[in-house]
Amino acid sequence: MTDKFNTDIIPVNKDLIDKAFKTMPNINDIADLADFFKVMGDSTRLQILMSLLSSELCVSDLSYLLNMSQSAISHQLKALRNAKLIKGRRDGKLIYYSLDDDHIKCILDDSMVHIKENQ
Repeated sequence: MTDKFNTDIIPVNKDLIDKAFKTMPNINDIADLADFFKVMGDSTRLQILMSLLSSELCVSDLSYLLNMSQSAISHQLKALRNAKLIKGRRDGKLIYYSLDDDHIKCILDDSMVHIKENQ
């Protein structure tokens, strides 16, 4: 264990603290994870992500499905792209959006299972 801890506090379970310290991610990874959850914490962005679970969709389709303006959808898509949660595929003049990878699908599926089991 390092000396960076508050010396005014006496730990009760030093072995457990040492174990937790060894498995704790570094502060930069924690900050990145917090940013990830900030992006995921917006209900509109979650609606978009949930819509993309079934298939790729273009801005017009998402706009219709979520009853939102195309500019509002595009704004949220930009945030999702920047966070690497979605990707786009060009087909002529249209861009079809999909989840970036299976990890995103797993996170959404597991989160929904958790929410449903606590209802």
